[in-house]
Amino acid sequence: MAADTIADDPRPYHVYLAWFGPGMTKVGITALERGSARLLEQGAVCFSWLGVGPLMAARRTEELLRAALRVPDRIPYGDKRAVRSALPASAAERAAEVEDLHARAVSLPDWPESLDREPCQPVDHAGAFGLTDLPAAVGEVTELVAGGVVSGRLVAAAGPDLHVEAGGGVVVVDTRLMTGWELVSAGGDDELTVPVRPFRERERSVQDGLF
Repeated sequence: MAADTIADDPRPYHVYLAWFGPGMTKVGITALERGSARLLEQGAVCFSWLGVGPLMAARRTEELLRAALRVPDRIPYGDKRAVRSALPASAAERAAEVEDLHARAVSLPDWPESLDREPCQPVDHAGAFGLTDLPAAVGEVTELVAGGVVSGRLVAAAGPDLHVEAGGGVVVVDTRLMTGWELVSAGGDDELTVPVRPFRERERSVQDGLF
């Protein structure tokens, strides 16, 4: 993530396209030296590099895609979580939106001269995250509480999210909620005694210029 990086950072940066579900493709930048770590951290189901070059050229490309193709640079985690169990079955289907957007992006005028275009080579993380045949989650844990328990079977892990089968259904636990808590083993019982917020139907925003 380069949002707070100094403007004269000499390191090369990748511009990437990341897909999280139907209608949810974003543009972002990450230091070349980090490889695909940033995509794994975000829970990107599929991604492709778009270009590589200096930081300011990468930022200009990110802004170009937002302005010309209305591609966001953020996807809410709630939206990502709600659709993981209903993703297209094949890697080719999951890559389709990235491939289409990549083709549109590299043909845009005003592409920064110092940013080298890269070919579309989608990388699929569905297997790595355990998303194949993932049971639908009923909701997400909103907070940890003293004496609260989340105990069950881990069925998937994507970005900071753990999908856990507990208390009669699958819930999503954002591991960032664990900061500052002392965690202990809950034993082998299937139990859920922390607050959970049911998923609401996502108000899907259409990315103009894609479909």
